Amino acid sequence: MSITRERLPPSAEPQTPVPLIFDTDMGNDVDDALALGLIHALQSRGHCELKAVTITKDHPLSAPFIDLLNTFYGHPDIPIGIPKNGIRLKADRFLELARVTDQSGENLHPYDLAKSENAEKAVPLLRRILAESDDGSVAVVQVGFSTNLSQLIDSEPDAISPMSGHELVSRKVRLLSLMAGTFEYEKLHLEFNVKHDIPSAQNVAFNWPTPVTWSGFEVGVAIPYPSESIENDYNYLSHHPIKDAYYLYIPPPHDRPCWDLTSVLAAVWPDRGYFSLSQPGTVNIQDDGFSQFIPNEDGQHRYMKVDKEQIIRMTEAFVQLCSQKPDR
Repeated sequence: MSITRERLPPSAEPQTPVPLIFDTDMGNDVDDALALGLIHALQSRGHCELKAVTITKDHPLSAPFIDLLNTFYGHPDIPIGIPKNGIRLKADRFLELARVTDQSGENLHPYDLAKSENAEKAVPLLRRILAESDDGSVAVVQVGFSTNLSQLIDSEPDAISPMSGHELVSRKVRLLSLMAGTFEYEKLHLEFNVKHDIPSAQNVAFNWPTPVTWSGFEVGVAIPYPSESIENDYNYLSHHPIKDAYYLYIPPPHDRPCWDLTSVLAAVWPDRGYFSLSQPGTVNIQDDGFSQFIPNEDGQHRYMKVDKEQIIRMTEAFVQLCSQKPDR
């Protein structure tokens, strides 16, 4: 099997470990939980360092559930940010895992953050993390709505930094890797993360100042996470939060697409041949939420593409990393 390593723009070359910000709509789909587990596995191997998790879903259990996972993986102090004017959608059942107790009445999976409103706001947190980071070092992974990142680039100078949000991003961020849009699908599809906050997606697509890698709907749907792994590979613990969450979402046999995991891999391992990239261009988000890619040799946007061999390799990577025993 031949592997083509993708040549990246100089400004997108990663350092090791990759400083990472994870922006998620945790609670809408269980692939967000798998993606956070993937980040922790990569961090345990020294490939990334999770600096913060910010949330675009407005729900009282989103932040506690994230704190639960961070605690499980041995990093309970990772800061968590909640949205201003976040998107309110019906929560999926797996967030209720944060309320499950054992026979003694203690949380089945320990954590400290009792409710989302106790967390700090996302934009000040993002500004602080970026201000403290080396120039051109941070990879931002967005796997939910564009609410927080839109507000970030629109933010004004403050006590955290004399730079605007747009200036901070331009100075500190190496790459934005986001799961959003649809680019090579056989039919018209208005992708979930875009259509629920179209104005923010339009702002990020048009005004984000660094290289952007888009993982469209068609990529994740081509890489279903095998339910056999959920049923068998997490049994080294009687209760594993990833397995418990997956069962609460839709019990196996059910192979959930790996949408959000692809954007994590693109940020941390962009040059290992797991995927290919389109030609350069720009993405235009239309008023109905449709994502239009416009080729342009000077454009900073590219979208991911996968062939049959890459799908096999990526699936195996996800299974091995997500089911890895926590480093704690």
